[in-house]
Order: sequence, then C-alpha cells, then structure tokens
Amino acid sequence: MPSIITETTSATKFDLAAIQQALRENKIDGWLFYDHHHRDPLAYSILGLDPNLHVTRRWYYFIPATGEPKKLVHRIESFRLDTLPGTKTAYSSWQELESQLKTLVTGATKIAMQYSPRNAIMYVSMVDAGTVELLRDLGKQIVTSADLVSHFEAVLTDAQLATHYVAQKHIDRILEAAWKEIGTRASNGGTNEYAMVQYFQEAMAREDLIWDHGPNVSAGPNSADSHYEPTAANSRAIRKGDFVLVDIWAKLSNDPTAVWYDITWTGVVGREPTEREQLIFTTVRNARDASIKAVQDAFAANQPIAGWQADEAGRGLIVKAGFGDAFTHRTGHNIGTEIHGNGAHLDNLETHDERLILPNTCFSVEPGLYFPGEFGIRSEVDMIARKGKAEVTGRIQTELVRA
Repeated sequence: MPSIITETTSATKFDLAAIQQALRENKIDGWLFYDHHHRDPLAYSILGLDPNLHVTRRWYYFIPATGEPKKLVHRIESFRLDTLPGTKTAYSSWQELESQLKTLVTGATKIAMQYSPRNAIMYVSMVDAGTVELLRDLGKQIVTSADLVSHFEAVLTDAQLATHYVAQKHIDRILEAAWKEIGTRASNGGTNEYAMVQYFQEAMAREDLIWDHGPNVSAGPNSADSHYEPTAANSRAIRKGDFVLVDIWAKLSNDPTAVWYDITWTGVVGREPTEREQLIFTTVRNARDASIKAVQDAFAANQPIAGWQADEAGRGLIVKAGFGDAFTHRTGHNIGTEIHGNGAHLDNLETHDERLILPNTCFSVEPGLYFPGEFGIRSEVDMIARKGKAEVTGRIQTELVRA
C-alpha cells in the first residue's frame, strides 16, 4: 500500500552549548526566540519543543552568548517553556510584558531573531514588525538569524546523510525501470501520466519509501508547467512521439531523521529528440553543471559560497544563451528531513539568498526552461557538501532519455 506523509515532525535536539558557541563565533550577544499561536515553527524545531504545544499567549526565550537563558511567559500559560533550561518570569498585562522584556534582554545589544531585512529571505522571517520595533525602541540591534537557523536546522549527521544515499539507490533504480516501462507501454497502445504516477508509488512503497505527494509525470505541453501534477480525472495520454518529464522524490519510511532524495529527468518516447529539444536540454544541462562546479570549486578551495552565487553561476549561462525569461524558478533548494529544508537555497531570482551553503548539508540543483504550449525541461540532481568537497549524490543525466 502506498505510503504518503501526512505530517512531519522535527527530530532536533536542543543544544544550548552549541547555540552559545555559534553566537560567540558570530559576535552576537544573544538569540531571542518569540512565538504566538505557532507563528514561528523554527523556534519549536531548534529548541526541541513539542510542535503541537497549545499556545495562545506570547512567550519569549532569550539565549545569551554566555550565561543562563531566560524565559518570559504569560501567567495562564506559565509552564509552556518548562522543558527548557533557564530562569522564568511571568507577565499578565501588556505593560508588564514590555517591562519584563526589557529586563530579559538587559546587557545585550546585538540580538538575533527570526527576521530578514526587507523580508529578503522569507523562510526565516517569522517575527512581526511590531515586535522588532519594540526591541529597537529598547535600543537593541536586531539582526537576522538566517545563518544560525541553517546551522541548527540544515546541518546533517553522518547517519542522516547515509539515509539519503539509501533512498538515492532505490529511486535511481526505480526511475531507470520506469523509463523502460513507459517505452514498453507506449509500444503496446500507450499509457497516461496518472497511470505512471501509480507505477512509481507502488514501486516506492515496495522499497519502504515515503513521499508527501506526487511524483510528477508530465507529458508534452504539461511539462512546461513546473508544478504540474496529474490526477485520475485529469491525465494526459503518453504515446510514441511524446516528450515526458519525471520529477520524483522520497525518503526512508522507518527513520524520522531520514533525508530526502529528489531528482528530475526528461526524455522522448519512441523517437529521437528534435533539434530544439536537444538545444534546450543542452542549455539546461550546462547550467546545472555550471552551478555544480561553482559549489565544488568553492568547497575544494575552502571558500564560502552563498546560495545566490550558486544560482547565478548557472542562471548567467542561461541568460547568455537567450533563454533567461523561460527560467522562472530558483536553481535549487535545501534538503533535509523536509523536502524543502531550512538551509540555503540556490536562489538569486525569487530571493537574493545570502545564506551560506554549509558543510554537511544537502541541496538540489535543478535549472529548468519552460515554453507554454510546447514543452519544458528541468534537470535535477542532489548534492551533499562536506568540508573540503561537494559531490552529486546520484546518477547525472547527460542526454535526453530515449524511452
């Protein structure tokens, strides 16, 4: 029976010493966590709090670079942070809250919060403007916690990275067999997108993999929609002569800390590619490889590289080829226990992602070009960066599949 994720939970373990060390290394006086009605899921993950905790009042948790953490909670929900170390103060009125908050951050000037200037990296921009204004009125300099979040949310253990490689082997094998299946079915009357989705789901379930939705099988002009998903009621036939895109992602089902594997391949059924298909594939492939090389060169030289720089390496090649307007999404995304993780994305289009790509993180590289009414080509691989090197984790598509 197909296994589909309906809910994800964090397996993060709160590490006070590591957080304080990171604050000192970044010359930040403290990290202020704040939530109301679960507006900041990152806080719950990093602090190891129950993501289903019933929260109807504001709470604050301040971790100084040195010394004991401090809690500020409402009196009617005074036990909400009791699993965390540190002293506790309670408030009831808004006047009391503001007074206690001032005391909470006394002695600290430069404070990290889940905030992003100009909302540039919206993935970490969880704190409302009013709270930032209040702290600034108290004389505090609020800086983004974006790189801190990446460090504690996106950096993976060796055991976690190993789960990615197990999923990779399963998915690469399933995908190779699926292209043959598409060719066989097309030679015997054809198939359709949704039937192939079911084929993938059954194959992944047999390998004890789980997925959240999809995978995506797109034929002909449907491949020009980068987020297309076929349904039983709306599915295009796949026959000889068709162009097909397959985007597939999954992770191990028996480990809550498992890391996803996420790839996209394209091909043609029962024929050779047209000259235009070959041109677009070659352009996308070269852009993918340029981004891969930028990351690999940076890590080999022990030089920092931000997400936007890895994006620009491939995007610039596509723009130079005259297809910039058809590349409508970021080059890649962080991958962790969630398919779209909380580390640096390879993005200088949707955002100017200044977060650094960190050692022991996983991410996709997936440039694409889309031509509505015609076809779309995306070539997606995953990479894992380690200190001193970065590598692609699975098979690399070098030419269009002939199914």
